[in-house]
Amino acid sequence: MPEAVDTYNKLGTEEDDVYTKDGTLDYKNNPANKNTTGTWKACPYILGNECCERLAYYGMSTNLLLYFKNNLNQHSATASRNLSNWSGTCYITPLIGAFAADAYLGRYWTIAIFSVIYVFGMTLLTISASVSGLKPTCKSNDEDCHATTTQVTVTFLALYLVALGTGGIKPCVSSYGADQFDDADEKEKKYKSSFFNWFYFSINVGALIAASVLVWIQDNVGWGWGFGIPAVAMAIAVGSFFSGTRLYRNQKPGGSPLTRICQVIVASWKKRGVQVPSDKSALYEIADNESAIVGSRKLDHTKKFSFLDKAAVELESDHIKEPVDPWHLCTVTQVEEFKSIIKLLPIWATGIIFSTVYGQMSNLFVLQGSYMDIYLNKFEIPPASLSIFDTLSVLFWVPVYDRILVPVARKYTGNKAGLTQLQRMGTGLVISIFAMLAAGILEVVRLGIVKRHNYYDYKHMPMSIFYQVPQYFLIGCAEVFTFIGQLEFFYQQAPDSMRSLCSALSLTTVALGSYLSSLLVTIVTNISTKGGKPGWIPDNLNHGQLQNFFWLLAILSVLNFGAFLLISRWYTYKKPVGTLSINLMEVTLSSERLTNSDH
Repeated sequence: MPEAVDTYNKLGTEEDDVYTKDGTLDYKNNPANKNTTGTWKACPYILGNECCERLAYYGMSTNLLLYFKNNLNQHSATASRNLSNWSGTCYITPLIGAFAADAYLGRYWTIAIFSVIYVFGMTLLTISASVSGLKPTCKSNDEDCHATTTQVTVTFLALYLVALGTGGIKPCVSSYGADQFDDADEKEKKYKSSFFNWFYFSINVGALIAASVLVWIQDNVGWGWGFGIPAVAMAIAVGSFFSGTRLYRNQKPGGSPLTRICQVIVASWKKRGVQVPSDKSALYEIADNESAIVGSRKLDHTKKFSFLDKAAVELESDHIKEPVDPWHLCTVTQVEEFKSIIKLLPIWATGIIFSTVYGQMSNLFVLQGSYMDIYLNKFEIPPASLSIFDTLSVLFWVPVYDRILVPVARKYTGNKAGLTQLQRMGTGLVISIFAMLAAGILEVVRLGIVKRHNYYDYKHMPMSIFYQVPQYFLIGCAEVFTFIGQLEFFYQQAPDSMRSLCSALSLTTVALGSYLSSLLVTIVTNISTKGGKPGWIPDNLNHGQLQNFFWLLAILSVLNFGAFLLISRWYTYKKPVGTLSINLMEVTLSSERLTNSDH
């Protein structure tokens, strides 16, 4: 027994140097060793996985509007709506993956399982575009294609399998990468913001290849190869992820976050007539340094939404049974978890309009480009490949932001990250307004040339597609500020045990942005086509008024930015109390197991 105590005390003095203090475990479910796991040692495998997965996703989705229109023979508005609905679903399914990760599977196994589903979907999509009988029948002219109901069904079955697969990957990969840095270690913590920048950088390396090489292959070689190469890239992504298994740090799943939220709602309702004590220290919280919630630090009490504090008011009846029933009495940390989610929602809502603007790159920007001069000498430029300039913009701005803007801003703000996460997001919202203005101005100029030279029946008019570059470049710049800021904001402000869920919540803004785009297209089509008019977005854009749609998005973006400013002034950042500590007896037992195994 004295030997065990000596071992316990020795481990207590050495754990700061050896083990992480955020509760992470290694692949054998032992406490994670700081020297052999995590940090930048583990990140290349995660970043490699993300790069290949994004290459697969963008290689498939970037040109999908023209596949719907030309190969499935869908009208412009129908193709736009179908693309928006599918894209939206790709960003709704992360709620499923996030719940599985936070509640039961953990991030590692969630990524692994859903990646397999993703590969199945990509394989089926490749088959649907290459196997005779499943691929649409086309004449020599690629635009004269006809797809049967079965062919369309198989195509969309494959696409929605991909949507389900990506739902388990999107909310977990960024959080899983950030988990490799110990929040309780100041040296490691300072690298976390940098990780989000380089995570987004790796996304755009994959997107760069997709928008250049793969789009060209789809337009000039065939859709079988165009979808097959992304399928192979996805298989490589899975291999990259599994290769780093021994180096990863894993957070324990903390149980169902939705159950804990429901418990707070039920307990506060049951005690709706109870007075909350003026001394908030009288509210219920466990005495230990660790939170009662697995994988979560304690949270300090906040004044907002004080009616929920009733769930943490102790009554004599709450202690009739031991342990305490969480449907009657919740800890302060559990209540503050729910408050954190509520506080995130207004910020989350302001991301929807931005996502609608962002979604036009693979939607109406592509349609606009298809009516411009797509030739450089004799080389044909696929309209969807212009998104390469969005990618190049991101690849340019990420290192500029990380290495130049942050140090400069730090001198003026005193903030270690240069700008706060909300300041960063707001800057991106402003830039996105100018992106829509650029797109609208270009369309006005284009239609002016059409009118002056009577080019109404010309598909490719003599105005270079490269005039679209500014709008793509501005979208890329806005991404670096808003999307990366949003990634970091939702990770840092989320309760520790709900980080996948909150990452998924941030991704749903992209889903709702796509759905909003689809809804706006439907509304403006119904209104603008009254009286037999061609409408804003007809099959022949030379007879349309596409710029009006871009003006509409610019106006919505201005109103959205005003709302963001008001909400940002109201928001208060979360305050964790203490750190996650390792169960020293568990470390002792793990060490003893390792020692015994050596003998």
